[in-house]
Amino acid sequence: MINEEKLTKDLADLIIKNLTSKEKVSAENLVDDAQVDEDFIQKMTLELIGKVALKPDMSEEEIAEEFIKMSASFDEVDEVETPLKNFPASAKADVLIEALPYIQEFYGKTIVIKYGGNAMVNDELKEKVMQDVALMKFVGIKVVIVHGGGPEITHFLKKVGKESSFVSGLRVTDEETVEIAEMVLDGKVNSEIVMLLNRRGLRAVGLSGKDAGLIQAQKKLATVYEDGQKSKVDIGYVGKTKKVDTHILEDLISKDYVPVIAPIGVGEDGESYNINADYVAADIAGALKAEKLLLLTDTDGVYKNFDDKQSFISTLKADDAREFIKNGIISGGMIPKVEACLRAISNGANKAHIIDGRLPHSIILELFTAEGIGTQVL
Repeated sequence: MINEEKLTKDLADLIIKNLTSKEKVSAENLVDDAQVDEDFIQKMTLELIGKVALKPDMSEEEIAEEFIKMSASFDEVDEVETPLKNFPASAKADVLIEALPYIQEFYGKTIVIKYGGNAMVNDELKEKVMQDVALMKFVGIKVVIVHGGGPEITHFLKKVGKESSFVSGLRVTDEETVEIAEMVLDGKVNSEIVMLLNRRGLRAVGLSGKDAGLIQAQKKLATVYEDGQKSKVDIGYVGKTKKVDTHILEDLISKDYVPVIAPIGVGEDGESYNINADYVAADIAGALKAEKLLLLTDTDGVYKNFDDKQSFISTLKADDAREFIKNGIISGGMIPKVEACLRAISNGANKAHIIDGRLPHSIILELFTAEGIGTQVL
């Protein structure tokens, strides 16, 4: 059973602390004794932003008047005490006014989300991500999701008694392993995401990169350094994108569907390849000329020195990113994230962002607030 009071406070906190820079009523006072369910909260939030999105030329005064009317109608619903009942109409309008320029900017644009990390594991964060995607669609943004699933693959391999081994961070993938990976990514992880989105009233469609030749792949060799020498090692059915055929995506997007893509590519002979989801998301964002690529990760973003929180980089230019990788400032697991961003931009995406998926509502905080979060690469 969902904790209604906690969800109410989460929403109030989001509105007050994250979507406006001004001091408002405290979240604690705002939601005292509130009794609302999750669907009501979602409907109310989407209505608030959706009203403005549908009338982008409204003045601030008109927005305030609209929300006075909305506030009254919400307060009358089954005599339910809503989280915004005691929230001044002008303050409600302020929240939307700050979001309005971003809603207008992204209306009709394509945003590719790489969904991974803790946001895929934690049930509460899963729900926040689905709410964010629903909101994006409601205000006219075209959304494409690419997901990972490494931990799930490892779990299922263990269940069948097969241990995972890695070379240079890449999973050694024999024929049995790629079959299991495809089953988990396409059959379990993908279908769950589609189900969660459809429950939110969206029209989500699950795809593998093999469907309609979406992701044409070729074998990727692992780079190994030994005794000062660099060599390439065949690690099985691990692939890299050779070509993205966007026809099926463009068709689905034009019909208001949300494509949800498992990172399995198809080789020339019909063989399956497991591909790093960051790179798949980057390649798709580039091919679609997306406005943004958002990579959900388990870190705040990029630091010059990870131990020094003051060294956080909010904006990273492509040339600097390449130099930081070369000099070791960007290292370890952050390298493929930054490389994916660079790849997306070089192939046609406008911007790419590395954001902390552990933060509730990280997607809308990045999209609809002046401050944003994470590191943007451009």
